[in-house]
This record gives sequence, C-alpha cells and structure tokens, in this order.
Amino acid sequence: MARVCHFLGKKTVSGRTIARRGKAKYLGGVGIKTTGITKRKFKPNIQKVRAVIDGKICKIKVSTKAIKMGLIQKPMKRDYKPVEA
Repeated sequence: MARVCHFLGKKTVSGRTIARRGKAKYLGGVGIKTTGITKRKFKPNIQKVRAVIDGKICKIKVSTKAIKMGLIQKPMKRDYKPVEA
C-alpha cells in the first residue's frame, strides 16, 4: 500500500536540493554560485492507527496532521479480564 493519508490525501512529492557556495554580495562577496542540484523526496509523516470507520474498527494509514485535527475516532478500550481458575 502506498504512503498516502486516508483523510487528507497527503503523499510523497518530489523536489530538489540546491547546493550553493560563496558569499552573498551584500556581505562583501562576489555572489552565491550554484554547485549542484539533486533530486529528493518530501515524505509525509504517516502513521498506522486503529480507527472506527463506518462502525467497524480497522487499521488505516493517516498523517499526523489528520490526527492532530481530530479527524480520527479511535475505538473504545477493550475491557478484558482473564478467567479465574
């Protein structure tokens, strides 16, 4: 399964990192030069949580932003007691 948020649809996006060297002109240098551009990925913070969806408890992948926004309804705590022997 892909790294996609169930509620917000956040997913991995691509971008670039730019490596630069030199000193800025306003600081007395000759200017900043680009020495390299590399591809990179921005990954969302996806967590696997148990949630109630349509009255059923299931595990879904959700971003932490969705958890903080309160979009998830967590199931009730299980009231388990072992059988007395």
